Amino acid sequence: MNDHEAVPLIVMARSQDNVEAINSCLRNAGHPVHCTWLPDARDLGDALTQINPQMLIVFADELGTDLATVMRVRTESAPEMPVLIVRDRVDEKMIAEAMSLGARDVVTLENRDRLQAVATRELRAYSLDKALDKTLSSAREYREQLQNFLDGSADAIANTKEGIIVDANRAWVELFGYSGEDALGGTPLMDLFEQETHVALKGALVACLQGKWTDHALKVQALLSDGSTLPLEITLTRSDLDNEPTIRLCIPARQNKERGIEGQVASAVRNDATTGMLQQRFLTAAIRERSAQPIKGGVREVALIKPDRFLEIQTAIGVLESEDFIAQIADLLRSQLTPTDLCGRFGGNGLLVLLERGTSRDVDTWAENIVKRVGEHLFAIAERSLSATVTVGLGSLVTASPDIGAAVTDAAAGVRLGRTRGGNQAFAVRKSDTDTRVQAYDKIWVKHIKSALMENRFRLVQQPIASLLGEDKGMFDVLVRMLDEQGNEVLPAEFIAAAERNELMKNIDRWVIGASMSFSANRKAECIFVRVSKDTLLDKSVSSWLETQLRAIRVEPRRICFQVSEDMATQYMRQTIDLARTLGKQGFRFAIEHFGTGRDPMKLLADIDMHFIKIDGSLMQGLATNQIQQQRVKSLAEAAKQKRIETIAERVEDANTMAVLWQLGIEFIQGYFVNAPEEVTMSGER
Repeated sequence: MNDHEAVPLIVMARSQDNVEAINSCLRNAGHPVHCTWLPDARDLGDALTQINPQMLIVFADELGTDLATVMRVRTESAPEMPVLIVRDRVDEKMIAEAMSLGARDVVTLENRDRLQAVATRELRAYSLDKALDKTLSSAREYREQLQNFLDGSADAIANTKEGIIVDANRAWVELFGYSGEDALGGTPLMDLFEQETHVALKGALVACLQGKWTDHALKVQALLSDGSTLPLEITLTRSDLDNEPTIRLCIPARQNKERGIEGQVASAVRNDATTGMLQQRFLTAAIRERSAQPIKGGVREVALIKPDRFLEIQTAIGVLESEDFIAQIADLLRSQLTPTDLCGRFGGNGLLVLLERGTSRDVDTWAENIVKRVGEHLFAIAERSLSATVTVGLGSLVTASPDIGAAVTDAAAGVRLGRTRGGNQAFAVRKSDTDTRVQAYDKIWVKHIKSALMENRFRLVQQPIASLLGEDKGMFDVLVRMLDEQGNEVLPAEFIAAAERNELMKNIDRWVIGASMSFSANRKAECIFVRVSKDTLLDKSVSSWLETQLRAIRVEPRRICFQVSEDMATQYMRQTIDLARTLGKQGFRFAIEHFGTGRDPMKLLADIDMHFIKIDGSLMQGLATNQIQQQRVKSLAEAAKQKRIETIAERVEDANTMAVLWQLGIEFIQGYFVNAPEEVTMSGER
């Protein structure tokens, strides 16, 4: 046995035989003790200091020393060390007297089993106490280091437990306009943020606590001590403090992100001083550059936001103060933008935005949210307060040949037309081609589509559907792409409309269904969502065709979920009911996509057998701050849950929306925030 492995003990006795008896007894019990014999009580103080024993055993009967004196020396030199008293006989009175002096117990050599048990108990307790002391010391040291880090960090950091701030560093306290390091301790976190931020923040806290939140930055409106607000971005991290789960919130230091003086100068040249957004000429240049790149999916539109009755407002508050008014509109707009949006000052009192969204309906909803947000805001200008409204004009950028000038002209026309109807609204001007141009357009695309079908130049792309409640289940939405003769990707927005007008969708649907079945058979994905067109919905031969495909490909039918749009299901209710029932009998699953914006979505839930609803992406626009939309999505989720139908949110594009969906009980999400579509690999690799 090495010396460092031995358990040091002091045995106070006149006879060395008693020391050997203790040594033998404890070693037989499995304790590698090293006993130091101390025959003279006067040496106890020095021995305790030098040996640092884990136990003192005193043969009180043979020493003839006052036990109280021994215990006093022990208390002065090693107050936590256990003491056992050995006597010739033991009774309860002796034990009580010894314990009143600080000893742990009284034993005899006659009953060695009890001696071993008591010694084992006290050695273990002493060892645990030492380990606990070390752990607590390390924890105190960690807390001190953590506090030093928090105090020294330029980032604003706060730790919360069950929604209460347990500590915050100086940068956090000062950012919110308070003084004193303990100024916010014990404060409910929600008290520091505007009401409209609460749903998203609560959802993010719950997700973070469950380990489902990663490096997403949450946009919030901070409520400062003077009553003013400040837009911020917060990162959340789960940690443990005092062995309890906590959430650490961090607001990065407001350092200039531009690179050096040159970057600051370039930013000052490009950006409008009032709004902080791009100046008009830099904005139009940026829009031209973006429009030259093909959009991966969805639509591109421009939105022009202009205040109503601006001249009256300017006269009332003054020309100089009207710039402050425009700046506040810009702040309201900024909170509704995604990272891909381009925005800048346009035409004096206007703001122009290039939007990329899933559908035109998404754009309409976004614009309506801007109108509502401005209309509900109380503008504070100098010492005055006023209400105001805006009109939003919308114009489309055609994918094939984007004409920025025409799109902006349409948006400006939308503003004029909206104002003729009283303002405080969004108005879209989306010009369609003439019949002659459509016919010429179709003639070209029909040729390309038929050629691509014959030469197998279609491809699938997959977009993951992520779970908000547990592990991801391997669910994918599949989309179709066409390749031109040079191998370049052609997006559906360019050819689907022509295919629909010329009865080619049935052929495209069957290619997509067959490819999706092969993908599912090889990949063993849990569920592949395949959308079908009106032509397939009305095709009475689709059931027998699917039976043939199942025999040929041998895929589990439950891995395929067919989906139709809410508009289509509403328009062709009987056919949709029949298709869903037929697919169910074959083992397939069924879903309604773009759900929740039609005339009567609850009737669809009641009448159609389905496994999923995919809540329309337009309801995700501004969801984080729109309580009416939140209630609408919540009611859809609750109605679906009652029928055991799972819910998927479409076109989720930011962390705040995801956090709110957590709160509303949505089970899955899809969109570019989750993952952009990727090309499907047909190999058998998992």
